[in-house]
Amino acid sequence: MTGTADPRLAEFWPLFGLSIRTPRLILTPVRDDQLPCLVDAILAGVHDPSVMPFGVPWTDAPRDILIRESLKYQWSLRAAVSPEDWTISFAVQFEGRIIGVQDLSARSFALMRRVSTGSWLTLDAQGRGLGKEMRSAVLSFAFDHLGAHSAVSDAAVWNAASLGVSAALGYQPNGTTLAEARPGEVREQQLLLLAREDFRRPQWTAAVEGVEAVRPILAGA
Repeated sequence: MTGTADPRLAEFWPLFGLSIRTPRLILTPVRDDQLPCLVDAILAGVHDPSVMPFGVPWTDAPRDILIRESLKYQWSLRAAVSPEDWTISFAVQFEGRIIGVQDLSARSFALMRRVSTGSWLTLDAQGRGLGKEMRSAVLSFAFDHLGAHSAVSDAAVWNAASLGVSAALGYQPNGTTLAEARPGEVREQQLLLLAREDFRRPQWTAAVEGVEAVRPILAGA
């Protein structure tokens, strides 16, 4: 279970007042009181150690470094937020516990109107449609509340689960690139593009709170 944040924090930092609710999930920008539960989720395992699904092999780090760098990463995201370059790291809550993170990022959003996504889920939460639900949530937020025109994502060509979510939501292949997933390990990465009009919307509507206060921070207007 996560703690209760002081409601005044949302006055000082409006992103802490933002939330997205779906039939099964609650997504909120990561707060300090959620960090212990977030660390627990990371340590529970998020992928088969024999493969590396991420562009940066952060889960390979020793336990103490993994914990420290995960906290530093969350704090660094907040400090860097501006209309020109931002990443919101949403803690994903399911049945009262944090099961993963859904990132939503953009650069020069007011001009480009494009967002990108990335995510992870604990192993025990995978295979239940939650990855699709949480990405649908942030795409709905971006398209319907921020005015995004397109979204991009990517995944290793072997990552059938991630690519399957993308295909189900309407993303189209947008070329490939090579990446060094681990030192000395090269893999092919599938790039993906989703136009707003191609978004395959879920049957439910995301309930978003706090968007008016954060729109100037993210869209500059």
